[in-house]
This record gives sequence, structure tokens and C-alpha cells, in this order.
Amino acid sequence: MSLFRVRRSPAEPRIELAPLIDVMLFLLTFFIYSVMLMERVDLVPMELRTYRSGQAATPLPAATISVDLDGALYLDRAPVALDGIVDRLEELRAESPDLVVYLALADGASTVDRSALLLEIWDRLMPAGFQVDIVGRKNRGAAIVDDPLRTPAQPAVGPTAPPGAPTPPTVSEPVDSAPR
Repeated sequence: MSLFRVRRSPAEPRIELAPLIDVMLFLLTFFIYSVMLMERVDLVPMELRTYRSGQAATPLPAATISVDLDGALYLDRAPVALDGIVDRLEELRAESPDLVVYLALADGASTVDRSALLLEIWDRLMPAGFQVDIVGRKNRGAAIVDDPLRTPAQPAVGPTAPPGAPTPPTVSEPVDSAPR
């Protein structure tokens, strides 16, 4: 006999909403994406201005001061003395008032301290009113150290600098410090 028969009430059917919401969001995303792809944005008709007469941009007149590995100075690839740089640049500025001066150092290890020479040139050109731009390229290998115990060399601070004085910045990218 069935004395131990368990009676169960019939389960009511339920509609789960989570899968329904997932499917609806998927369809909504699909339709939004497909509508965006229907209109090609790169082919939107647009009327551009046409210029009847155009002139090529002319670069500003420039002079380049180069310092080679031995500390020799060159003005536009011609050797020049430190005392004659400002006079020669004044002559060039008389010919073209918009003269821009580029200051460049030769790439490589030098036996001469060129930073003092660079600062001396800078100190002579800035009071004369020249627009000076320091040119160079990124120093790609400076952060790579072969020995993990060795630290990269820091710029030397002169003996007259007070303790805690900031060290001069290292130029690794083109710097434009003169006002335009």
C-alpha cells in the first residue's frame, strides 16, 4: 500500500526574466551597431573650400651654431670663434630680421666639457635678443644600465653651489625656450 506517498502540488509555470533581458540587450546592441555601419562616415558628402592661388610656406631664415666633440664652434658649417658669434649673427639678422638661431651639439662622447661652452653661447645670445632653439634627438639608450648596481651618472654641481641646490636639467628633446 502506499502509506508513504508524498503528495505534491503541481508547480506553477514561471517565466524567467534574466535570459529574456539578456537576449533583448543582445538584439538592441546588434541593431545599434548595424545601423552605425549602414552610414559610411568617411564618405559623407562635404564641400571643401578651393583656393585659387596658394603660396608655399617659406621657412624662417635660420642660422645653426654647431659644437663638435672637441668643442670647436661652427656657424652654418663655417668655423667661428666664440667672441665672433654675436657679431656674425648680428650681420645675418641685419639681412633678415626674423632670424632663428639653432644650437646643436654633436652626438657622441666628448673629451671636453661642452656644457660650459653651451651655457656661454646661450648667455651671449639671449641678451642680444636672438630667438634660440636647442635641437637634438631623444636619448634612447640613457635609461638602460648594464649593471643593476651602478646608477646613471648625475650632472655635476659646481663647488660654489649651496647644498641641496637643484641640478641642471638634461636636454633630451628639442627645447624651445625663447618667446615667439
